Amino acid sequence: MGRADEAVARFRGEFNCAQAVFSTFAPELGLAREVALWVAGAFGGGMGRSGATCGAVTGALMAIGLKYGKCRPGDDAARERTYALAGDFLRRFQARRGSTLCRELLGYDTGTPAGRQAAREAGLYETLCPQLVRDAVEIVEALL
Repeated sequence: MGRADEAVARFRGEFNCAQAVFSTFAPELGLAREVALWVAGAFGGGMGRSGATCGAVTGALMAIGLKYGKCRPGDDAARERTYALAGDFLRRFQARRGSTLCRELLGYDTGTPAGRQAAREAGLYETLCPQLVRDAVEIVEALL
């Protein structure tokens, strides 16, 4: 099973989109899967169910940061590389999907209970969201 399939299975297995993406990459980057699931736990639904940045996107950005992020004072090269890769990821995801915002991707204001219910009734969490998770993982794989 490839990473994208693994992430989709994790998403379908009751974890949010950010958790599904980030926890797929975390173990090979030195972070326990369980810790990755905790860290990404508040990022689903467009960051805390706000409908803002898609959780698959934030999970991908966390993976990029875990691999390349700055962790020592003065390591400006790491910061610049991380931001360059993050920008590349965002451009690629936007080119595939037209947006990085959960509410725009789903077409409902997922920052409200009514919007989340409408998205649920439209089946988007079972159809579109797994595709967004897959796209995020595929793009990160290409960048890492």
